[in-house]
Amino acid sequence: MPDISPETPPNRTPDNPQQIEFTQADRDSLYKTIFNRRDVRGQFKPDAIPDDVLARILNAAHHAPSVGFMQPWNFMVIRSNEVRQKIHQAFLKANAEAAEMFPDAKQKQYKSLKLEGILESPMNLCITCDRNKAGPVVLGRTHNKSMDVNSTVCAVQNLWLAARAENVGVGWVSIIEQEALQDALGIPRNIIPVAYLCMGYVSHFKDKPELETKGWRQRLPLKDLIYFDQWQEQKSAEEDQLIAEVGKLGD
Repeated sequence: MPDISPETPPNRTPDNPQQIEFTQADRDSLYKTIFNRRDVRGQFKPDAIPDDVLARILNAAHHAPSVGFMQPWNFMVIRSNEVRQKIHQAFLKANAEAAEMFPDAKQKQYKSLKLEGILESPMNLCITCDRNKAGPVVLGRTHNKSMDVNSTVCAVQNLWLAARAENVGVGWVSIIEQEALQDALGIPRNIIPVAYLCMGYVSHFKDKPELETKGWRQRLPLKDLIYFDQWQEQKSAEEDQLIAEVGKLGD
């Protein structure tokens, strides 16, 4: 495995030694990772993630952008079966409650979905947000108080993409009461558990998101999600070249 730490000297452009150059192969690899990331629930293998691989993944998460460079995250590695059993029980309770929230026509389909791999995966990871880590006044959070949580989500995304590049599956379990998760992991009430993740090598990654293939939701067309200058102001491909380019991309 080549040295891919943040201190590794990157490719530099000849005319500007300070400018990092990304090759076409670099760009292709990034997009390949993004488009092949999946929320994994049922294909976990028992093999442990080697510590050097997990260290790289966590390091990628730690290099996520954060408002005011506050770095509000912590990473809780959970390998204890006893602890994971507690988390799994909290999921089962919340999942039963969640099923009742959907219309009758959707409940049967909801109950057929596998929405976690807490016990099947070799390890779990909880990414938290400490809203006080950078002090009471944080650059960039003065007028938008959720920016610390938003920054933590950036760390989750970095971790997910790095894991996919390492062929490690990740599944986000969000159907758990926050207080139940805090109690099971000994997390103080002022610390927010942002993401509870199941992680491990998998037998395979699915071609498309599972909820899409099972008909729960379909991917929305990107062109319908782009507005210009004002809310809900849209343009056709004839009116703006950007929409024409988006139309060439397909799904």
